[in-house]
Amino acid sequence: MSNMSHTFPKDSPIKPALSKQLESVIAKMDASEIGWLRDYLNESFATEGQAIEPLLILYGTESGNAESLAEQTVEKAEKLGIRTQISNMADLKVAALEKVKHLLLIVSTWGEGDPPETATEFYEAVMRDSAPKLQDLNFSVLALGDTSYEHFCKTGKDFDARLEALGGNRLHPRVDCDVDFDDDYSAWADATLKAFAPFMTRTVNAVSDRTSQKPSTKAEIKYSRKNPYLAQLSERIHLNGTGSAKDTLHLEFDLTDSGLNYEVGDSLAVQPKNSEALVELLLESGSFDPESSVSIKGESYQLKEALISELDITTLSIPFLTRYNALAKNTELTALLDAEDKTSIQAYIQGRDSIDVLVDFPAPNLSEQDFVELLRKLPPRLYSIASSQKAHPNSVHLTVGVVRYPSQGRTREGVCSTFLADRIEIESTAKVFVTPNKNFKLPEDSNAPIIMVGPGTGIAPFRAFIQERKVSGAQGKNWLFFGDQHFLSDFLYQAEWQSYQKEGVLNKIDLAFSRDQKEKVYVQDKMKANAEELFKWLEAGAYFYVCGDASRMARDVDTALHEIVSQQAGLSEDEAKDYIAQLKAEKRYLRDVY
Repeated sequence: MSNMSHTFPKDSPIKPALSKQLESVIAKMDASEIGWLRDYLNESFATEGQAIEPLLILYGTESGNAESLAEQTVEKAEKLGIRTQISNMADLKVAALEKVKHLLLIVSTWGEGDPPETATEFYEAVMRDSAPKLQDLNFSVLALGDTSYEHFCKTGKDFDARLEALGGNRLHPRVDCDVDFDDDYSAWADATLKAFAPFMTRTVNAVSDRTSQKPSTKAEIKYSRKNPYLAQLSERIHLNGTGSAKDTLHLEFDLTDSGLNYEVGDSLAVQPKNSEALVELLLESGSFDPESSVSIKGESYQLKEALISELDITTLSIPFLTRYNALAKNTELTALLDAEDKTSIQAYIQGRDSIDVLVDFPAPNLSEQDFVELLRKLPPRLYSIASSQKAHPNSVHLTVGVVRYPSQGRTREGVCSTFLADRIEIESTAKVFVTPNKNFKLPEDSNAPIIMVGPGTGIAPFRAFIQERKVSGAQGKNWLFFGDQHFLSDFLYQAEWQSYQKEGVLNKIDLAFSRDQKEKVYVQDKMKANAEELFKWLEAGAYFYVCGDASRMARDVDTALHEIVSQQAGLSEDEAKDYIAQLKAEKRYLRDVY
């Protein structure tokens, strides 16, 4: 309750009876509630000349990075006295932009230049000829991307150009960020908010008063890319049986007393280290001195240490090769880079790393520092969390497929998957942090049925879903589609699923093991075989989830779902598209694909 005086002055214009009512209400409010009410009344009843339009911070996200940065931007803005609104592109109609005066847009690019899945509808609407004119709009764009892809930051670039074409005023230049985006983001946010502040800032007293009246609370620990938690690996189990062509790991990290919290549907980011053997080969290939001192963003490292822990030595991209060739001046590489048809250079990039470049296109005078400056920071890898914290309060589980394959005379390895398999011992630690995914959550209504499609390691979040539904006593029905190569060796978590079936937690499971018969069978085939029942579940309000490979599986599942809806409901192709679009609008068709 408030410690402030609750008695109105005697000369108050408010009627005595109403004064007593208001005094009684205010006496029951705490300081933060009073501060909010004051600001609300000031803003609601300001004259037209005094009113200040809020700064809309709009984000489109696939992995959660854009959303996290949007939330950080809100905090920065509020400290400057700037009133903000924050919105996911999935929740905003394009027509609403017409009323927006000040906009910060933060968006990632996914796959080969595509917008995030939840931002696709908004992106397409902005690009249409029918998009509203935005002559009164001030804006700035932060684009997130990955230079290892050809269409780096394409979605952000598209939005930036389109907002200008619609009449918007670019108040601060767009910034394009690679996977190591923290410093670039901070510079953009600080400069952009400084540019917007003259149009946006409220009185300093109002902001400082509100801040000072907030009750003190113990600061929460926020783990992030810059402040990861050192989690101890407590369990590592090989899930595949004898004879499997795959190596899938179940991993458990101890979170006891960490303060690290997660929800089902979230991902765990793991910061890996490169293989020491691979680093040794790189040092030899470049004739580099492993003990030479190099500088990375102002910090000094021994070269070998930097190559193991700090730098990405396995990812090739056209931008990297271009920077490298500016030093190497290799005629063969120049011809590859200059060719109009990029097929050859893209073919070269596949299955090769920086060691291949040093060997294939030598740069005799390349110094250790020159080479380090060509490389980007080693990014964390994201894995869908395979546990519910309600069921496992002191740990977080992952399901990881170990990547190893032959290419160009060498065995190539996934950096993080082999780090987790080979280079971290039980009871040793790894740097981790949670990446929330608000677009892949269980229904708020625990009675709603759910359908889960997760072949291979795509099973991970659904293991978490079922644990959560069991612990919380959810009454909604649960149906799982799972697939892999062989029943005997690749049925991940088989005993758990069978136990859930016996308990009645898992109401239905359909399995597709592609190599156990002459004709391959996949999860989408099992969906079609159960088309009538699947459609009945959808009509009864079921939520449809997909997790796994984006390029093939998720695409084929989506095609099958459209076919099922068309056939079972007697709809045309376009009508089936509308039905699926409505599922997405209701957030009943959710995907976590990669």
